Amino acid sequence: MPDITLLAVGEARPGFEFVYQGGGPVCRTCPYRHACLTLDPGRRYTVTKVRPIVHPCALQESDAHVVEVAAVARSLVLDARTAVVGSSVEVGRYPCRRLDCPNWSICAGPSLPARQRFRIERIDEGTAECRIGRTLKRVDAV
Repeated sequence: MPDITLLAVGEARPGFEFVYQGGGPVCRTCPYRHACLTLDPGRRYTVTKVRPIVHPCALQESDAHVVEVAAVARSLVLDARTAVVGSSVEVGRYPCRRLDCPNWSICAGPSLPARQRFRIERIDEGTAECRIGRTLKRVDAV
């Protein structure tokens, strides 16, 4: 069963990508919140299908289409021992200040959530560079 949510009419088109930020205070009383607030905050999604159903949305102050979405794979670096295709891992920002590291943005950068579960889909060959000496693998995960 696909994940669904509501998106503003202007954003509701196949291929549109967004980072789900969660609901706002007006969503607490919305009758459609159980269909809309089902995604993981901080995760990137792409619209796969637009359904013909339209509802009013108080948060966006416009009409919103019901859309089917799929999580978009993102690159991450993990400890080499935990990098197994198909496994589920919890990932968060690593406390590192080496901004000159080529993997800093996917290891310790602000685009990463504090803690989130991902499923590993692919592992790159070889080890990923780490300027503080950790043994890492670069993976694609959803």
